[in-house]
Amino acid sequence: MSYVDAFVLPVPLERLDDYLRLARHAGEIWKEYGALEYVECVADDVKPGERTSFPRSVELEPGETVVFAWVRYATREDRNRILELVMNDPRLADMLDHAKLPFDAKRLFWGGFMERIRL
Repeated sequence: MSYVDAFVLPVPLERLDDYLRLARHAGEIWKEYGALEYVECVADDVKPGERTSFPRSVELEPGETVVFAWVRYATREDRNRILELVMNDPRLADMLDHAKLPFDAKRLFWGGFMERIRL
């Protein structure tokens, strides 16, 4: 089974197009290095919960939306190799400068997951 990195982050609506341009560029590079799939999803039916929810998880502010994204790899080893290449690729240097990002990187969270079921 494959390995997935999942990301959740808040994006200001006024910067959503900028974010999606950056994400498309990054996704092309991820795939160039061997990622099997790169997907970006923008909240459509996401309500704040009383205890937990996507909006609460990123401390969503007025004028922002939640983005959920994932990158799928063949194995965790592939993920580690590809992620190192991506993080060192000069074409993505702006992604490492949090001041230039079209979202608040301090409220982004991510994690790696081992796929267990695929139907």
